[in-house]
Amino acid sequence: MITYKDLEKFGLSDKEAKVYLACLELGPSTAAQVAQKADVNRATTYVAIESLTKQGLLSSHEKDSKTFFSAEDPAMLKRLLDQQREEVKNKLSSLEELLPGLEQIYNYSGEKPKVRFFEGKEGLNTIKDEILKTKDKKIKAIFSKDELNQVFSDEDAEKYYKRRLAKKIQVKALYTRSKGPFSDIAKGDELRIIPKDKFPVTIDITIFSDRVALSSLKGKLVGVILESREIATTFQSIFDLAWEAAERYQKQK
Repeated sequence: MITYKDLEKFGLSDKEAKVYLACLELGPSTAAQVAQKADVNRATTYVAIESLTKQGLLSSHEKDSKTFFSAEDPAMLKRLLDQQREEVKNKLSSLEELLPGLEQIYNYSGEKPKVRFFEGKEGLNTIKDEILKTKDKKIKAIFSKDELNQVFSDEDAEKYYKRRLAKKIQVKALYTRSKGPFSDIAKGDELRIIPKDKFPVTIDITIFSDRVALSSLKGKLVGVILESREIATTFQSIFDLAWEAAERYQKQK
């Protein structure tokens, strides 16, 4: 049995399909009769009739001062599909002409940052692994040693430290530490401590290559890697500014 759902496959709306099917079943009928048969309210029925008439699927005639509507041969649905196919063909042709210009606008709009999210301690370890894949000889970082100790054991920290040295990656970092400045610093590393009470740090920030890694160290462990030359350059500038400002605290040691 054919239902209005079958007719929707040819591009008709549900109301149009109901009205057209009602007209097929009723033969010449008034709008009120069509609305009742189609189970569609009168106002919506008129809208559907107007649309179907424009598509060539309904016709009308006057009799005894009343307007009667009749469904056209269902073969007209094939003509409707042919028309839709031709419209799609024309739209595709227009798109192919516009595409080069649209792509040029897209590319001109600048770099599109890539964002990747990580969860849990393993997720943060994945971030550390990516940092160590950098081709940069020196990375920049801002971190809290105390917060790092809450997530990573001394053994974890030692392994990462040795891997970094093995890859000859040096670090330039600002950090907070309740025990005070580190006494043992690897050759080539540059570290400046900042007051924990004045500048509380609860995330780990690392700037490397064209990326910025941010790892939350309190509560739920989550991390993000932002891959964008513009974002990385801006973070570099912010770090350099903070680095210069931190010099005053080194004189107070």
